[in-house]
Amino acid sequence: MNKKKVYGMLVALGASACMMLAAGCGHSTSTLADKTDLKVGVTNFADTLEPTQNYFAWVVMRYGVGETLTKFNEKMEAVPWLAKSWSVSPDKLTWTFIINDKAKFSNGRPVTAEAVKASIERVFQKSNRAKTFFTYTNMMAKGQTLSITTDKPIPNLPGLIADPLFLIVDVQAEKEGRNFTTDGPIGTGPYKVKKFTKERADMEKNDNYWNGAVPFKTVEIESIDDPNTRAMALKSGDIQLAVNVGPNDIDQFRNNKDFTVDEISSLRTVLARMNEKGPLGDEKVRAAVISACNRKEYADVLLKGTFIPGKAPVPPSLNYGFDQLKDSNAYNPERAKKLLDEAGWKDTNGDGIRDKNGKPLSLNFTVYNSRAELPIYAEAVQADLKKVGVDVKIKTVDYNLVDKIGIDGDYDMLIFNVTTANTGDPQSYLSQYWKTNVNGDNPQNGSGYSNASVDADLNTLTTAFNTEERRQLIINIQQTLMNTAASLFLGYPKTNMVSSKAITGVKMMPADYYWITTDIKPANE
Repeated sequence: MNKKKVYGMLVALGASACMMLAAGCGHSTSTLADKTDLKVGVTNFADTLEPTQNYFAWVVMRYGVGETLTKFNEKMEAVPWLAKSWSVSPDKLTWTFIINDKAKFSNGRPVTAEAVKASIERVFQKSNRAKTFFTYTNMMAKGQTLSITTDKPIPNLPGLIADPLFLIVDVQAEKEGRNFTTDGPIGTGPYKVKKFTKERADMEKNDNYWNGAVPFKTVEIESIDDPNTRAMALKSGDIQLAVNVGPNDIDQFRNNKDFTVDEISSLRTVLARMNEKGPLGDEKVRAAVISACNRKEYADVLLKGTFIPGKAPVPPSLNYGFDQLKDSNAYNPERAKKLLDEAGWKDTNGDGIRDKNGKPLSLNFTVYNSRAELPIYAEAVQADLKKVGVDVKIKTVDYNLVDKIGIDGDYDMLIFNVTTANTGDPQSYLSQYWKTNVNGDNPQNGSGYSNASVDADLNTLTTAFNTEERRQLIINIQQTLMNTAASLFLGYPKTNMVSSKAITGVKMMPADYYWITTDIKPANE
């Protein structure tokens, strides 16, 4: 039997026994048996800790191994991290960063501007995603001063390099034989990799950490993909911290004296990409699909209020006009039926499924296995589309195939959960998913969507330094995407960390990659 299933069954039995006895079981959840060891339960999508592969850099940063030049505060403003200050030249082309001279890699080697330069160059050499953030024409390092000259003005470069993709690693260590894929990178964070598998990560204290005391000698991070099992492990005391407890379990922790719940509205959007090479190439069919979906019911009922109903590309947690945007395809099943009729899809044989030219309107809905809410949404969409005569077949695939499922993939709809403003504003997100993919220069646009107005506004956005101008451009882009039924925006997750009172300092930040930090300590310290 699968190890995780066995673990889930055992934890469930233990939890049931505890409730029956109306007493504690296992070790106490309010004290640490070993104050030098922190145990955490997460959902993990990374096969390795090679930061340039897929989105695995997020995990490197979440686990306390990697840091970037800048980071985001609670207002999603870029603030100093490895870089203590920065400035931009009068022509807006050259950014100069002063690297903190206290910073060290976990092997004790100092973080110089030359080391940072080598790390950023490595990202561009190994990741096709890097150029979707910015491209540089020159990069110079002298002492602790790093200068990056870009091919055009980049208004938000300090925010762009806060993305985990640009976390700083010791390239020299790799040249000396360190295998980042099997052993993890040499970073600058408070913890370093002892052993990593997809199922479990063992981290240990970085004795060379440059930015304060490191509270724990070891951090054990277990991949518990099922949110119910994660909650059970927390309740039983097998872990002290669970990231993103699911909707079925969060209430049991909210008013429990033994636990602390830190819950915020996230920067993420759950959306379904619609492949325009198939039936969804017709805008009326896309609009019908969106109108048929009762997104409020999905959020409020199926997901028990842990999500906000979907509408626009950018979630309401960010100040980009959510309330003023008009939902051109709000829930209206009768409108959906009318649009499908107008598009020529009618049920000619009485089987309940619309057809056209002898072919049924059947859509392949591909679902990643990375998050618990995705299949819930997919099944809800399947049920609603059946009511308007559309057949939907659901296929679950491994998240690590994300780079291989593009415009020619075997899907009509592809559902995923994405951070919309991991650079401080949603420019990168909007560009990656909806800017026209010309000659493969925008590989993240796997839907085939192309709109001249969106492209023009995105091009203007890349050089707009004025805050209000940027905001209005982002609002305009969103409205055009909504008016043209570019994608199905299903909802916006609230995000949480639930912790035992045995530890303190647990805080969920809007940017979803600051999990294991030095702020997390034993409660009595």
